[in-house]
Parts: sequence; C-alpha cells; structure tokens
Amino acid sequence: GVSRVLDRVVGGIALYAKTMGDLRLMVKMGLVMTIIAAFADRVITVDKSQFKTSEQSPFCQRHRNLEKNKSPYIVVKESVAFVTGGLTATLLNQNNNVELSLEAKLYKNSVARIYITEKKPLRPRHEVEDVVVGELIDQEYTVQNNNDVHIMLKYEDKKQLNLKLEPFMLTVLESNEIIATVNGDGLLKFEHSRNRPGQSASEGGEGVWSYVSSAASSILGLGGEQEPAEDIPSDDETAAGDDAEPGENDETEKEQVEPVVNDGEDDDDKLWDEQMFKTHKDTNKYGPQSVGVDVSFHNMEHIYGLPEHSDSFLLKTTTGGEPYRLYNLDVFEYDLDSRAALYGSVPYIVGMNSRRTVGVLWLNSAETWVDVERTSDMPMFSKLTSFIKNSPDPIRAQVHWMSESGVIDIYVILGKKPKEAMTTYGTLTGLPAFPPMFALAYHQCRWNYNDEEDVMSVNAGFDEHDIPYDVLWLDIEHTDGKRYFTWDKTKFPHPIEMQNNISASGRKMVTIIDPHIKRDSKYKIHKEAQELDLYVKDRDGKEFDGWCWPGSSSYLDFFNPTVRKWWAEKFNLDQYEGSTENLFTWNDMNEPSVFNGPEITMHKDAQHYGGWEHRDVHNMYGFYQQMSTFDGLLKRSGHKERPFVLSRAFFAGSQRYGAVWTGDNAATWGHLKASIPMLLSIGIVGQPFAGADVGGFFGNPDNELLVRWYQIGAYQPFYRAHAHLDTKRREPWLFGEDNTKLIRAAVRSRYAILPYIYTEFYKSSFSGAPVMRPLWYEFPDDKQARDIDDEFMLGAAILVAPVVEPGANSRTIRLPGYKKGIFYDMDDYTKYDSPMSIGIKTPLSKVPVFLRGGYIISKRERIRRASSLAIDDPYTLIVALSKTGIASGELFIDDGHSFEYKRGQSLYRFFTFSKNSFRARSYVSDIDDATDFRRAGNDSAYDQPSVDWDDFIPDSNVLYGDGSGNRSGLKTKTWLERVIIVGFNKQPKAVKMTIFSKESSQNVEDTVNLEFTYNRHKHVVVIRKPGVSMNRNFNIDIED
Repeated sequence: GVSRVLDRVVGGIALYAKTMGDLRLMVKMGLVMTIIAAFADRVITVDKSQFKTSEQSPFCQRHRNLEKNKSPYIVVKESVAFVTGGLTATLLNQNNNVELSLEAKLYKNSVARIYITEKKPLRPRHEVEDVVVGELIDQEYTVQNNNDVHIMLKYEDKKQLNLKLEPFMLTVLESNEIIATVNGDGLLKFEHSRNRPGQSASEGGEGVWSYVSSAASSILGLGGEQEPAEDIPSDDETAAGDDAEPGENDETEKEQVEPVVNDGEDDDDKLWDEQMFKTHKDTNKYGPQSVGVDVSFHNMEHIYGLPEHSDSFLLKTTTGGEPYRLYNLDVFEYDLDSRAALYGSVPYIVGMNSRRTVGVLWLNSAETWVDVERTSDMPMFSKLTSFIKNSPDPIRAQVHWMSESGVIDIYVILGKKPKEAMTTYGTLTGLPAFPPMFALAYHQCRWNYNDEEDVMSVNAGFDEHDIPYDVLWLDIEHTDGKRYFTWDKTKFPHPIEMQNNISASGRKMVTIIDPHIKRDSKYKIHKEAQELDLYVKDRDGKEFDGWCWPGSSSYLDFFNPTVRKWWAEKFNLDQYEGSTENLFTWNDMNEPSVFNGPEITMHKDAQHYGGWEHRDVHNMYGFYQQMSTFDGLLKRSGHKERPFVLSRAFFAGSQRYGAVWTGDNAATWGHLKASIPMLLSIGIVGQPFAGADVGGFFGNPDNELLVRWYQIGAYQPFYRAHAHLDTKRREPWLFGEDNTKLIRAAVRSRYAILPYIYTEFYKSSFSGAPVMRPLWYEFPDDKQARDIDDEFMLGAAILVAPVVEPGANSRTIRLPGYKKGIFYDMDDYTKYDSPMSIGIKTPLSKVPVFLRGGYIISKRERIRRASSLAIDDPYTLIVALSKTGIASGELFIDDGHSFEYKRGQSLYRFFTFSKNSFRARSYVSDIDDATDFRRAGNDSAYDQPSVDWDDFIPDSNVLYGDGSGNRSGLKTKTWLERVIIVGFNKQPKAVKMTIFSKESSQNVEDTVNLEFTYNRHKHVVVIRKPGVSMNRNFNIDIED
C-alpha cells in the first residue's frame, strides 16, 4: 500500500515537472523525501498539522478573549413589544450603537426559543433550514413584572421568561426556579456586517511550492489503488482559484450602503485580512461575521452531547485547553481523547440532574467552537432579583458557543426526565426513520471485495461456517474508475445477476456513492451535472474543482432543491444501470472531503445555491446528500419500501434519513473503548442508528481484540465489520476455529435479540429515544451512573458492560439504580441486587450482559443465515421479574421492510406479568403520532414496571381488553415457542394457558395445560411450547 501511494507521489510530481518545464529541478530528491516523510507520519496517525487549532481560528480567538461580565449589550426598553407567545426587542451595542433584533418565546411544547440577528444587515445572515420541522405551539402568558430592571413573562405551564435589561440577560425558569440563562456571563458577541474599509490586501500567486505541497497532499490522501489523474491542474486551476480577485461579479458587493463603524473591540482593518492556513487562502470576502454567546445550565454539573468527538461521554471543562470543535472533516485515523472535529456535527447539549433534563440546540451550520466551564451559581443568582429560588447545589455548567457566521438561534428544551426531553427534541428536529430489519442485522464490508467471484465466495463462506449475515458491501473499487452509479465491467460484469444471487440467500447489497463527481466529459453523471449547472462554484463563479478519489472532481450542490431532486432520480432502476431493488446506499466522504483543500475539505469562500458561502453551510453538506439519497430510494420503490442509507457526515436532523458511523477508526483497544462514549454521544442527540466499524478500519487487530469487538458490536445499534484496502482479510473464519466459534457466538447473539432491537427502533421512531443509552437515561437518580461511559443500556431492559481492555479476565460493573432493583446475568440468570458494583470473571467467551428486573424481552432462538428467513419463526419471551414479582414488555411484528405497518399491517404486542399471571394483549398498530403513542399508555407502562396490569387504565385508542385492539390485517405464522420466567421464587404446581376468542378477551376459546421445568437454584421457570399464535390474546397462569 505504501509503495503504491509513493508511486503516485513521484508520478504526480513528474507530471507536474513536465508541465512546468524549467522548474523541474525544484522538485528533486529533497522534496520527494519530504513528501515521503509526511506520508509515513500520516500512516502512523493523523497529521494534526492539517487541521486547525483554536489559536489558528481568528474568530474563535476573538470570542475566547472576551472578558466576562463586560457585556456592551442592553435592551432598549421602549422597543419591547409583547407578541403572541413571547416578546421582541432591540438590543443595543453601547460600544458602536449597532442594533440587533431579539425574539424570545416559550412554547407549549416545553421549548424556549431565543433568536438574535442584525436589525439592518448589509447582506442576509444565513439561517439554518430543514432541521426544525416540528410544530411549535404558542401559549398564553401574563406579564408578571415590567420595570426598568427586568420583564417577566409567566406562562400557562408555570414556566417563565425573565428579560434583564442592562446588561441584556435572558433566563428560563419554572415556578421561579432558574433553569437556563443566556448571556449570564456577558459573552454575547455579534459581529455585524460591514463594508470593507479602503482597499483589499494585494493578492499574488502562491507559486510552485504552494502547488507541489497541495498536489502532494491530494495524492497522499488518495491511497489504495487510485490511478494517477490524467491532468494535474496548474496553480490557477486548483480548487477555489486562489489567484482570482474575489467578488468581481458579486451583486451584493455593488450595493451602496453606508459603512458601519467598528464595534470598538477589534481592529477593523485586521478583521478583513485574508486568512491563510498552510497554503490555502480564504479571501474573507464579507469580513467578520461571527456570533457567540454563553448559555448556562443551572444546578447541572453533568452535560453531554456535541458529537462527533473521540472523547469522554461527559463533556469536559475546556478552561486552559482546546474547545470542542464542530466542523465536519475527513480525519485519517483520528486521535483519541480529543475535542478536535471529526466527520459529523450536532450542536446540541443535554444537561441533567435528579429533577430535570435540559437540552440546548445551537442552530448554526457554520464552523463552531464550544467552551465548557463549571462554576458556582452564586454570582449568577446575585444578578437576579430576590424572587428567584436558590439552587440547593449551586453548580452550573456554562457553555460558550462561537460560530463563524449566521445568526443566534437557540432552542432550550425542558423536561423532567431524560425520556421527556428526548421526545421533545425528536419532535422538534424530526423523529428517527424506522429502519428495515436487515439494516439492524450484521453487515460485512471491506475496501474492497475484488470481483463477483470474491463476492460469491464470501457469501458462501458465511453459510459454510454457519455465521449469519444480512448485507454485503462494495467500496469504491467496484466502480468504473471511481465514477459513481457505474460498475467495473471487468470485475463486475454481471451486477444484476450477482445481486440476485445474494438476495436468493435472503440478503442485500450496498454500494458506495460519494458526492464528488469525476470531471470526465464522457461520464454521463458529470455531463448532466455540468449541463444543468448543478455544481458548487468557486469564489469566481466557476465550477469548483477539487481532488478526491477520481482525481479532478466537482461537487454537487445539495443545498439546491433542483440538485436534490435530480440526484434522487439517479437511484431509479432505469437510471442506475446494474442496480436492483435489493441494492442500498452508502454516502461517504460527504463532509465534504477535498484532498487538496484546506483541512482536507472545501474552501470556505466556495459558493452555494442561494448566494451562501461554504463557510455558512459547511456542516449541513452531508445532511442534504443523505436526505436526497434517502428520497431517491424512497421514490425507487414508489414509497413502499423503507430505505437504508449510511452517511459519514451528519447534523441535527440526520436521524430522519438513516444511519451514521464513527468513521475511520483503528484496530486498537483504545478505539474499541472509545466507540462506547462516541456512540452514546450520538444517541443522546437524537440519532439512534449509529455504529463503529468492527475490528477497526485501519490496521490488523489481534485475535483477542477482534473477538471482543464482535462481542461489543453485537449490542450496538449499527453492526458492521469494515477494513482498509491494505489490511489483511478479515472474514470471521480466518482466525482459527476457536476464534471463529467465539465470533459465531457473538453474531448469533445479535440475531437472537433482533426482535427486541427491532421493537426498540420502532418505539424510537415514535419517541426519539436512543436505542443505545447511557445508564443515567434509565436511572437519572443514580449519581454514580452519570460518569460511567464503559457500560450502556440497550433499550430499557438490557445492560451491557463489555470488556475493552486486553487480557482482562475480570471487570468491575456498576449495576445502576436508586431503589431496590434486580439484574440477571443473561447467560445463566444469576441474580444481582442493585444498585451496587460487582466483580465478574470475563474469559474471552464471556460477554457481561444483564437483564433488568421488571422487563420482558423477545428473542428468536432459531438462527437463520439471514434475518429475512426468520420472518415466520417462533418467539421466546424472557420474563425478568422485579423485586415485587412483576414485569412488562412489548413486541412489534410486521413484514420487516415496508411501510405497510402504517396501514395496519402489523402487530404491537404488550406483555405483562403480575400475580403469577402472564398476559398478552394488543395495541392498535397504526398510531402515527408520538403524543398519541405516549397517551396510549406506553410510557406509564413499560417504562414503569411497577405499574400493575390491573391498575392500568388504557386510552380508548388501545382497545385491548375485548380483542378489538388487534385491528391488524397482518397475517403471521409466528407463534410462541417458549416462555422463560426468571426470578420466580416458588416451585410451580401447574401452568395453564387460556386462549381468548378473536372477537373478545371475555370469551374463552381454549384452555391448555402446559409443560414446564423449574430450576430451584436459579429460580427459573421454563414453559415449553405454548404454541399459541402471536396475534392472539392469551393468559398463562402459574399455580404455586
């Protein structure tokens, strides 16, 4: 692999030297050795010099250098207007007399919105679209106080907004208790739009040295078997045209507007300087336009979120160090314990304590830095009037948001418990897509499977070694010269036949389709995009030309609705030649990755649809590509089949369009361990469908590491093995029979609990709840659980405490709780009381997984080679009893792939156990609204296992008692094979099943005595072969 890349380096330099003629001697051995050294460093780890630190970000430094409690912003009292749902006002910067517009509202949805923008901007400020999709409902309020110090609005739901006038500060309260504060530390800074003072700095060519560095970087980034580009562009042809005079044809610049004086805090001339990073120039066409403000979480030391970072789950204090950075980047084999930017960005933070959960969404798609500090709340209370209640624990987390452009648009989400806040956030930004069953099973991927013969050999290998899998993936080498929507005619001459052969095994395939398009006049996709003017433009209005896998490439402007519609059409079977309805999509490199761009991404002064610079919209590029791809697969099936799309880049709202993953990880124990906090962070910001590449993308894992990775991956939401082109082959059967046996057991354990995982994703599609959850999500009162990020909950019922250290023969596990609880070892049903910490032995065959007392989970113990082949197989129910001998759970059943469940073609089964009686009833299956879903009793029942079935009074929509709840038209052959009751403390005398008629649960159709066994040491009852159809209402009663 190294030699192939170095060949490209030398070849690229030779091509360049040939082009330049008399400059050939400038690229002799010294330069070649420099490039080789740079590549060697990149192979070992990420080259940090390719990416900015906060000190290299001028706007970040301007914000970080602000002095606290020196805010120049005041509210102009005469401007305050009371409007529906809240108020508007003018903010005045006393240093420069620039006016800002403020709008503050508190909605019935328990969401407060604080919006600040320029009152008279010279050009529009960018505002994020397509993320907030939920309806915000205004509520009535009364003006409680209105004087020269503050204005208080009191709402119907007892929540309040308090506006302090001088200096400006906005506080969100409930029943006079302070919850969150905006600008409490006076760090508001809004760089107003202004005209360039005098002449711009002279712009000269950057010369051959700049080019060679850039070209070498682009070649180094290609790796693998990338063929050399046919033409190396000259310096004035590289991406974003570095020698061009900016804005010559820009209409906005021609507007004659009186210049606005500086804000009195910065040197105005300096703010307009062109910014250089390495050899790359940012013309800074519109000058300074950054925004920032501090937001405090009161009485909340524990805050989480801000993915994507390879850091702890609990956000760390950044004082004296680097802030968290949100700027989607293609980072090669990223460092651990780092707050540096990675592939996705969600500007959302969740704070929690025992009494409430608060979320803050900073809706801005530009480069963003975030400082975190924890401090005493007492100085803040001194700024507020005496009616504010003091916090019993005066600690607050202060978050300082800083973005390069845009507006200040803050959503504060209020909830009592994590579930409540999570549903509100999901409703606000869109609830997650419900994935098809195959997407939740095991995926096999590699860069690259060589040809059709290799594909079929791998497919057969899984069957031969009795390891199930559902999806086989093809990386970039399957295409014709990195031209997406094509096939290499030599390696993959019969793609439809290949896909049909795979689907005959009940399986699917995925191909990679990236956003960069090879600049080749004979390439149909490029030709159409060029003719229809669909590409991003450079700062001169020319097609942006950057380097990625195909060499010279242009990038589709997905911010343009016309582009998105055009792209979606490309997935039609008559457009994507060689595709079938069983082929799904992987969107990679969509940060976007530009090998010869600044920080391996697009120049900030590139131009997008609507006149926006790339700096304004960068973090949403991948969001829009995944949206468009999802729409394409949806339309391909006539809106009948649920799409599956994997994206590397993501933003708030991406959960509506499919899965994401943690990118180019490495085959190290550190990366295995880091996958837990990384995925917890992604889940807690509304994206439940996420995973990390099993085995690590880079490097070759040893046997122990690979086995442990398969074991942990089996309980994470997205389960895919993937590997780099230059790694050794990693099919599960290549590591010796003993390890194959362990990997087989891990994968089969995933397939066994697929019914439970599938049900959890169904519920998430209504509630927004993460499927992989931090312990505190289920146990917010357990203070010890708040710092734990090497364990997690899978749904509400399963606790996973994986082994993430080499040679670990034991580990300590926290069993969380705040009342008397029980957990059971999933392997042998050993009982452990909670809350407590336990030690457990962990030989390589042991995966520490526990069932939570009070819950019922569904399994399938007949493991097929693919999930689709088990559609009619019977179920096993495991009833894990609580301390009081009760439990509840659910099971969702449909066809596993279509939208027919929304049309009544599904079953939603609700199970309870109490008073020695197991009962199965039906929910109405076509409730589409999250509010109705919760009202139907879901939260009050399954999240509160102490609720007795007899005390559960359902909403009229549930209709379970007389059998009419099963209004489903789903015809299923599934039946109940086994019921395992764990924690049953008495020897049963008899077990009887009562089956009710389809018309009414009051009419008994049949009564059957059932066989059972009882383990008096483990207190486990196994009821064998009830044989009842899963669409019937029935009771199983135990006589003791």
